[in-house]
Amino acid sequence: MPLDVVDLRDFYARPLGQLSRRILRAKLRSRWPDVRGLRMLGVGFATPYLGVFRDDAERLLAFAPAQQGVAGWPVDRRNAAALVEDGMWPLPDAAVDRIVAAHALETSESAVEFLREAWRCLAPGGRLIAIVPNRRGPWARMDATPFGHGRPFSRSQLTDLLRQAQFAPEGWDEALFMPPVESYLVIRSASALERVGAWLWAPFAGVHIVEATKQAMRPQTARSARRIVPAPALRPAAIGVPAPAPQITPG
Repeated sequence: MPLDVVDLRDFYARPLGQLSRRILRAKLRSRWPDVRGLRMLGVGFATPYLGVFRDDAERLLAFAPAQQGVAGWPVDRRNAAALVEDGMWPLPDAAVDRIVAAHALETSESAVEFLREAWRCLAPGGRLIAIVPNRRGPWARMDATPFGHGRPFSRSQLTDLLRQAQFAPEGWDEALFMPPVESYLVIRSASALERVGAWLWAPFAGVHIVEATKQAMRPQTARSARRIVPAPALRPAAIGVPAPAPQITPG
């Protein structure tokens, strides 16, 4: 089940949440340095990360699952956030060019249906970035942060999931190498821990950041040729000759 929007908002207001947002926003920006003229959508609780694109994107929307709740966003402009049903987004086909999914896949009732809806709403060649808890990392094992809720994923699980929904994974990043502990020492040394962790203990990062591209067609499995057996010829049924009527001899 998704977390409540109040809990999510409170986490990102704390020092550890602000640090997480700063690290992940930098990763997103490095993946998509130029989004001028693009239509973008954030799904789940992606508003802490969307602000980095706000001045460049042509249009920016935020969808939150109905079970989670939604807060108005952005606070200084016309509201662009809405509640949606999981897997039923109020957008026409091919409506957006980029999607950022955060606190979404791990809490969705059906991750495949979620991704298929993302596929439907993406334009041809559109791209998706998903920020997902790493099942081997310490952040997924502690529920003090939102990344400790829902179902974490390994790289192989994410790859299979994306391919089922007709996405091609094209780029990977890991982040949040510091322990999910809100202490002065951890926050002060977070930058160094991120650099060292990417080199020494990358498999144990807190989150995966995967970028995937929408595939135009679902690959079809080749079918073996079948030998066609002609149907047997049908012959008309024989028509019997009626028996002669019995002759009655007058008595």
